[in-house]
Amino acid sequence: MTCPNGLVRKISPKGNVNFGSQCNSCPLREQCTKAKNGRKLVITEHHGRQRAHRAAAREPGFQQDYRQYRPLIERSIAWLVANNNRRLRYRGTGKNHAWIQFRVAGLNLKRLVKLGLTNENGAWIIA
Repeated sequence: MTCPNGLVRKISPKGNVNFGSQCNSCPLREQCTKAKNGRKLVITEHHGRQRAHRAAAREPGFQQDYRQYRPLIERSIAWLVANNNRRLRYRGTGKNHAWIQFRVAGLNLKRLVKLGLTNENGAWIIA
C-alpha cells in the first residue's frame, strides 16, 4: 500500500496496513489522516469490488443517472420513514418484514391514487 507521500507499507496477512509514526513528519498528513497515531487501513475481501464501484461512479453516464434518479429514491425513503417509522415495530424478522411490505404497499397505493388510479367497470386504470 502506498500513501499519498509515496511511503510504501506491506499489507499484513489479516489485511492491515499501519503507517504509524511516519505520518508525524509528513507534509501531506492533513490530506491523508487526522488520526493521532498515524494512518491505519484495513483491507477487506470486498476492497476490489469497492474500488471498482468508485471508479464506475466517476464515469459521466453514472453521474447522469445518479442526478436523475437520486431525488426519486430520496423522496421514497422520506415517505417510508415519515410519521415516526424510523424504527422497527416488532421483534423478529418475520413480523418486521411483513410490516415493511405492508407499509410500502400502502405508499405505492397512495402514490397511484395521486397519479389518477380509478376503477371503471371492474378494471383499474390510470386516467
